[in-house]
Amino acid sequence: MNAVLTADTPRRPIRELPDELISQIAAGEVVDRPAGVVRELLDNALDAGATEIVVRLSAGGVRAIVVEDDGAGIPAPELPLALKRHATSKIVSLAELEQVGTMGFRGEALAAVASVAEVAITSRTPESPHALRLDARTGELHPAARAVGTSVEVRELFFATPARRKFLKTDATELAHCLEAVRRHALVRTEVAFTVWHEGRLVAQWKRGAPGQRTRDVLGEDFMTASRDIEAAIGPLRVSGRVGLPDAARARADQQYVYVNGRHVRDKLIAHAARSAYDDVLHGQRQPAYLLFVEIAPERVDVNVHPAKTEVRFRDSREVHQAVRRAVENALALRGGAAAGGEAGSLGGIDAGAPGFLSAQGLPGNAAAPWGSTTQQTGLSLGSGASAWPASDPLNLQSSGVHGVHVVREAAGAWSTPRPAAGWLQAGAAPGWPSIAEPAALNPGMASPQAVGEDTGDWPLGRAIAQLGGIYILAENRHGLVIVDMHAAHERVVYERLKASLESAQTARIEAQPLLIPATFAATAAEIATAEAQGAALERLGLDIAPLSPGVLALRAHPAALAGGDGVELARSVLAELARFDASHAIERAQHEILSTMACHGAVRANRRLTVDEMNALLRDMERTERADQCNHGRPTWRQVTVRELDALFMRGR
Repeated sequence: MNAVLTADTPRRPIRELPDELISQIAAGEVVDRPAGVVRELLDNALDAGATEIVVRLSAGGVRAIVVEDDGAGIPAPELPLALKRHATSKIVSLAELEQVGTMGFRGEALAAVASVAEVAITSRTPESPHALRLDARTGELHPAARAVGTSVEVRELFFATPARRKFLKTDATELAHCLEAVRRHALVRTEVAFTVWHEGRLVAQWKRGAPGQRTRDVLGEDFMTASRDIEAAIGPLRVSGRVGLPDAARARADQQYVYVNGRHVRDKLIAHAARSAYDDVLHGQRQPAYLLFVEIAPERVDVNVHPAKTEVRFRDSREVHQAVRRAVENALALRGGAAAGGEAGSLGGIDAGAPGFLSAQGLPGNAAAPWGSTTQQTGLSLGSGASAWPASDPLNLQSSGVHGVHVVREAAGAWSTPRPAAGWLQAGAAPGWPSIAEPAALNPGMASPQAVGEDTGDWPLGRAIAQLGGIYILAENRHGLVIVDMHAAHERVVYERLKASLESAQTARIEAQPLLIPATFAATAAEIATAEAQGAALERLGLDIAPLSPGVLALRAHPAALAGGDGVELARSVLAELARFDASHAIERAQHEILSTMACHGAVRANRRLTVDEMNALLRDMERTERADQCNHGRPTWRQVTVRELDALFMRGR
């Protein structure tokens, strides 16, 4: 629009902008800092088929950026065209634009950079006897010496727009952003070697290799240790990569990488889908770490959304949201204790070869005990050393006065069949639904204690040996000591049982509860339009929302399972998500919040003294329950203390 005119301001005529000013305006969208230049030049090098790329920087990229590749090069007649706006070899028609598979395609990056910096291109094709160097400022071509490939030099960035240069940060900050731009390309293009130099000093290098090794080299061993592979084909999508375990969540979202068809993107839809998969396993505002590669047919995604090409638009966003969320959820659905080898629940390294720990079959009578004789296996055991467990008296708890620890009599014999405990599931509960017992009884979700004495193979969480302070269960596995927060662990077990029961009871349509008096609320034009257009989807979600008058919506029914919830708040949330993401997630989240509250009240409380049978039953249930490594609020439910860590505490071996 024209500037606001006053009576004293002369009117300006409408005129065409000069090409240089147009390029400088475009540069503001394409190139905001040196890292933007690095990103665009890397895209061009990869499109040229490079297998080795070298990036040389000076003053964090402000003084100089040189990107060298061993790609196909640019023929001499086409070299001047490379610096013209909207000149490209990537596409020639709308059909190719709709199915573009190259990193670049707009043909404006080099022209935009050349408008705000000094640019020179040196290139040689396999057929050329020598290279040619083109100076963007003068347009002169000169013979040059270099191998097959292309070098692009960008010097004195923003020299032509000094005001823009004032917005740049320190050299160290700009260098960090440039390194991040190279890192994003290196994570996905494992067949290409990347080298980064700064002020003549090597600062980063990633050699060609397997995808797993490249991820380890770029993101570090800690990320590999605290993450799990994800591989899923759901509908039209294929999702792969690695997702970080909840215990490895970070304070900032600085380790979240998403690629769509090999292109790094910042997509709110996928970020929301991935974050929603962590809903009930992250504590507070912690941020997960993940590396996701999403593959989808090119015609189902529009990459021509923003000049920087970091944003995309999907044809069916809801389908993509559901697929990504489901894939991440499945990858995180580890059973409790699955990482007992020293990962999610461990405080440190594992000495898997440590001698004398409990074998999978029980207490070995001829094994060398780590803390004592075979008749008194642990230092916590204060009971007498009988040769076998009496059938009528399995694993008694001796109340010890030592710091509130309840100690177990142990021996070198076989485990006896434990006494059955009453009240695991109350009679009269709805079919398929675990009942919520009184806090005094360890009730819903617990395995039948008869299974504790059976040979179940290797138990990741070990066998219970004591209860500490009425809060923690102490157990021994082959790696050392396991400490379990009994309330948090039991809360997760009950919660997952309730969720499974709810899912099995649900059909394609959520049961709705009509309201005696419809709830009305003021709505925006967007909410009213969504309610009218998505009536069928709302009905499947158990919601009946219809316009009552201009600017007012009426809620006539809501899901029966949420009878005690805030229907209006739920309606607003669903309408917002239905317009952008997968609305069913809002319903699930609300349902799960209610189930989480039920599980919290139904779980065993602190200071409830458990029998050994009950403690072992809880450990076995954790091993059978998905996501049992965290409680419903994202706190860890158990920790591993290895023998090596215990030895360090007591300076053994020094």
